Amino acid sequence: MYMASVKRLNPFLKSNNDTGFGTNASGYGGRFINKDGSFNIQKVGIPLSERFSIYHSMLNMPRWKFLLVIVIFFFSINLLYTLIYLLIGFKEFTGMVSTTRWNEFLEIYFFSTETFTTVGYGRVNPVGTAANFVAAFEAMTGFLSFAVATGLIYGRFSKPKAFIAFSDNAVIGPFQDKKALMFRIASYKDSHVLSNVEIKVNIGLLQQDNGNSGYKFYELQLERSRVDSLMMNWTVVHPIDENSPLYELSEEDMRDSDLELYVLVKGFDDVYSNTVLRRTSYTYDEVLFNKKFVPMYRESEDGKTTIVELHRLNEFIEVEVIQKTLE
Repeated sequence: MYMASVKRLNPFLKSNNDTGFGTNASGYGGRFINKDGSFNIQKVGIPLSERFSIYHSMLNMPRWKFLLVIVIFFFSINLLYTLIYLLIGFKEFTGMVSTTRWNEFLEIYFFSTETFTTVGYGRVNPVGTAANFVAAFEAMTGFLSFAVATGLIYGRFSKPKAFIAFSDNAVIGPFQDKKALMFRIASYKDSHVLSNVEIKVNIGLLQQDNGNSGYKFYELQLERSRVDSLMMNWTVVHPIDENSPLYELSEEDMRDSDLELYVLVKGFDDVYSNTVLRRTSYTYDEVLFNKKFVPMYRESEDGKTTIVELHRLNEFIEVEVIQKTLE
């Protein structure tokens, strides 16, 4: 984080103490919220077993990680049972035709997978008491594992999710007769329209207070904080006027203040019949100056449909530099 001299803001501005980051954020490091909406926080002080939830982690991890965990678990649990069967001995099984150790291992391994999944092709069978006991226990764990996996898959599919994309950058540029801080959001799934969409934007700034540096948080006043339906894109605008914590701050002041925006969007999804939300953040390095977003929708050739060009969500143009300080 930047630790240069920080310009003192308007003392009449009321900070927002309801962000959850505390009222004296002097010991933070890095960004507060990651781009994907997760909080950049690591918790310590109690055992990992009490802090970590396998269920919630499996529900929230990316799809490729979820599938990878399922595959690794399947091969690993069967490898474990195969080693147990090998310790028991091949004499506890019948129907084996392999003549080499490696092929015997493969036969036992695939017997384990058939038992775990309750497929049971039938050529290799346990005949000893120990092998039958282990096979019975493996079949039980297989049933339970598939029940858990089915529940996780259902939970991931049924979990309400806001299919909202944010622009990679926020921009500061002309807006009406003043400057404004702007970024864009868009609903990117076909036939996915959120209703009663509300947005809240907070900003964290490093400030000097009685010789001590600490972060203060402010809720930004927006040109529009809600829309009835989000079927296209929405350019979120914060006018930089005398009521803004960014008023009269230069680019250097914003850099030294370690600016970070915290964005929360929520709306009602009639498919899930539930409220969904998305979070993201923008640091100073992700705010571009003297830029303006380009339109990202157009009329179809037959004039009957509006085309939303999602690939233009992050496109902007240079605008004339505003030289004088706003008054």
